Amino acid sequence: MSSREKGLGCEQSVDAAPYVLGALDAPDSFRVHFDGCATCRAEVAELQLVVDTLPATVPPVLAPRALRERVLATVRSEAGLLWAAGHQMDEPPKPVSRWRSRRGPLLTASVALAASVAVAAVIVLNNVGSTAPERVTVAQVAPSIPGGHASLRLLDSRAELVVSGMPQPALGKIYEVWLSRGSGSPQPTDALFNVTGTGSGSVNVPGNLHGVKEVMVTSEPLGGSSRPTSSPVLRVVLHT
Repeated sequence: MSSREKGLGCEQSVDAAPYVLGALDAPDSFRVHFDGCATCRAEVAELQLVVDTLPATVPPVLAPRALRERVLATVRSEAGLLWAAGHQMDEPPKPVSRWRSRRGPLLTASVALAASVAVAAVIVLNNVGSTAPERVTVAQVAPSIPGGHASLRLLDSRAELVVSGMPQPALGKIYEVWLSRGSGSPQPTDALFNVTGTGSGSVNVPGNLHGVKEVMVTSEPLGGSSRPTSSPVLRVVLHT
């Protein structure tokens, strides 16, 4: 049951699915919002589970940038149409207050499905026409996680972090990816992920890694943090 079905509501939770997919135009603004909004943090956590589960069902791969943009543009368009037309799907007509309470769960389910389709398409249609060799950098895993393993896979300008043997984050927590350029505090990304019961998982690392010295992962509250609240559980040192 989604947070909206539980009787909560927030207009900005419509941005949760694009945020999880990395398609939101202003992720920092939304991050500031959900730092103080339990409803949006719950929406992000629920949709993140859908996105995290899909890569485990097929070999993790990356799609060409042009294809990714087309798919995400379709998701954004469909989400906008669903939000605008949601009241027409309720029969018989309801008062505005009751319509709004039902529109949220319908939209959340529809956007979650759209997000699933988008991510599946990005996963399956990978590496079309790419001849660049893949570079793999093994991560340094915290000593407190015996048996843990992680690596960063680089192809062209895209990167994917793949982990195994990692413990699931504590209740109310999720893994967050950070980028460090060697000076100043590490910068947060919108790459949030969980792992399966066997400790496996993967996540795309957003943005250009040019100039990045380290890719780090910490355990953070659901929805992520704007600055680390715990020590890194793994580090990938890049030699660029």
